[in-house]
Amino acid sequence: MATDPQQACFEAGIKFGSLYHQFAGTPVSPTSTRSLETAITESIQNQPHCEAVTVEIDDDAVAADIDHENGYTELSGHLMTVEMRIVYENVTVHTRMEMEDGYPLMKLVDVVDGE
Repeated sequence: MATDPQQACFEAGIKFGSLYHQFAGTPVSPTSTRSLETAITESIQNQPHCEAVTVEIDDDAVAADIDHENGYTELSGHLMTVEMRIVYENVTVHTRMEMEDGYPLMKLVDVVDGE
């Protein structure tokens, strides 16, 4: 049986998998970044044990990725930073997705038992 900290980390992984694979490829432009941030945040916060989500899409990076006349690009990890707080039983897990060595790395920031 998994411990509460292990289960909390598992829950965080599920949220990241859902977030990334549900929204990667979504059309995004500099004028739609805020609404997409809100949609992603609200979608992930619906999931069990998710206490907080912060999604920041980089407007300048979105604009730089647009390489055709249609005015949008596809959302991918290099365009956003995500932070989540997952609470399972008495354990709080803080996570972050950010670019590291050219890759959108999802990682545990800390796991606090008894918070």
